Amino acid sequence: MTKLPVAQKIHPVGTWSGAASTCALSYEDRFFRRKKLTTQDGWSFVADFEKTVSLNHGDALALSDGKLVEVRAAPESLLAISGSDLPRLAWHIGNRHTPCQIEATRLLIQNDPVIAHMLTHLGATAMAVIEAFTPEGGAYGFGRTHSHEHGHSAHSHAH
Repeated sequence: MTKLPVAQKIHPVGTWSGAASTCALSYEDRFFRRKKLTTQDGWSFVADFEKTVSLNHGDALALSDGKLVEVRAAPESLLAISGSDLPRLAWHIGNRHTPCQIEATRLLIQNDPVIAHMLTHLGATAMAVIEAFTPEGGAYGFGRTHSHEHGHSAHSHAH
């Protein structure tokens, strides 16, 4: 059996160059501790981190064989939310701790019928789309903000 290369280091977007290949992952699939991944070229490797990580579109994984693999946000089923009062709609989405990609003329959220129903009752239009999803990371850091440590900040609460 051939031993697969292992990734145990992340190079954040903008800090690296020269990827050997890419690996497209959905928003949910970019959140893990240990996982076997396959590049778009068809070869596999194991990503194995001490703690759960949240990978961002454009990060690179450094493999034990010296290669870099760029992480790409894969297209997935989303809802494009539009309306005359996007800040108000964004507030209601955030109030439900729903990941949201904020753009100038629309908001993108995961395809959730309950949230869509609430938003349409607030005057929004919800249209199903298939796109890459790169939501905001939260006020206390990049990536996901649930089940986390805030580190040094003015914010503290017991989890």
